[in-house]
Amino acid sequence: MNARIAALALSFSFVVAPFASPPVALAQEAVQGAPMELPVDAAPLTFEADGETVSFDIEIADTAERRARGLMFRTDLPEDRGMLFVFGETQPVSFWMQNTPSPLDLVFIGEDGRVIDILPGEPFSTASIAPDGPSRFVLELNQGTSERVGLTAGTRLNHPAIDEVAGN
Repeated sequence: MNARIAALALSFSFVVAPFASPPVALAQEAVQGAPMELPVDAAPLTFEADGETVSFDIEIADTAERRARGLMFRTDLPEDRGMLFVFGETQPVSFWMQNTPSPLDLVFIGEDGRVIDILPGEPFSTASIAPDGPSRFVLELNQGTSERVGLTAGTRLNHPAIDEVAGN
């Protein structure tokens, strides 16, 4: 569908406004508002809270393009789902919510798999969201989910992508 929209925008630019803007720019504008939905990973992300195992289905953003796009333009995220951002190395990271219509919890995770900080993400905000130190992973959840399920700073998260780095 997005390819069809881009093709229409491209052909429209030649017919109606050949000198207005480059066709590639018009094609990109036609699809930039489309949400990205990644496949749910086979392994759930889990952690222990109050003696119970909490589990989330996750989509994994593990490339620069996927991390840049994230949950932009997404209007629905099931309560038991999140997006895990995987970085190639531990580094200072920051996020913003410019094109994200849903309020989120941003869970910053260290290379040991432990939660460093949980910060709120407000819809359409351009304010930088960053913890005090570097992170290796970031988990985005619907806002309020962390509190509801007992996810706090220091909690150890389990998932093959995290466990591989944390050495478990």
